[in-house]
Amino acid sequence: MVKSGKSLRKVGPLATSPSHLMHRALQLALDIYSEEMGADGLTQRQFAVLEAASLKAGLTQTELVRMTGIDRSTLADLVTRMTAKGLLERERSTLDARAKAVRLSTEGAARLEAARPLVEAADKRIMALLPKGQRETFLAQLAELAAAADAAPDAAKAEAKAAKKALKMAEKEAKKAEKAAKKAVRPAKASKLKKPKLKVVEVA
Repeated sequence: MVKSGKSLRKVGPLATSPSHLMHRALQLALDIYSEEMGADGLTQRQFAVLEAASLKAGLTQTELVRMTGIDRSTLADLVTRMTAKGLLERERSTLDARAKAVRLSTEGAARLEAARPLVEAADKRIMALLPKGQRETFLAQLAELAAAADAAPDAAKAEAKAAKKALKMAEKEAKKAEKAAKKAVRPAKASKLKKPKLKVVEVA
């Protein structure tokens, strides 16, 4: 059983490390989720995929990645296993013949419906650990972090593109500078000197 604590023991820099504290908070949230869901219940990621699939039929893998935040390789494996369990159904995408789309199966819809009140109970337990006056702010901050995570791939692509462009410009400037330097040190053509005429002196 998860027990909440109102104080955090100071453990050097870990007590002020956002990444460490978020990891601890995530562990707590997942423990509470598992307790409410039970050993045979949906995992948090499975629930997220089913919820996303319930919002729109025929979601592509790219859309699922964007909606759930699960990385592409993990999601592909997850969808394969959930399809094998009968929670999802795969079909050819109507928008892209090369892509496969997924939709909720009858079993998946039933499992999702049964899981929703359990997830809601877990969320209430997590929020109850915070003072009422801080809960709304806490959710808003989590939403901001989630939005930053969603924007990160596009930002990384834009940054990589800018870096590539800057590198090309730098290489171009370096070639120009090298060309100019070679031109500056090129020796000037020596002027032609007339050979002095030798006078023949006759010795008596």
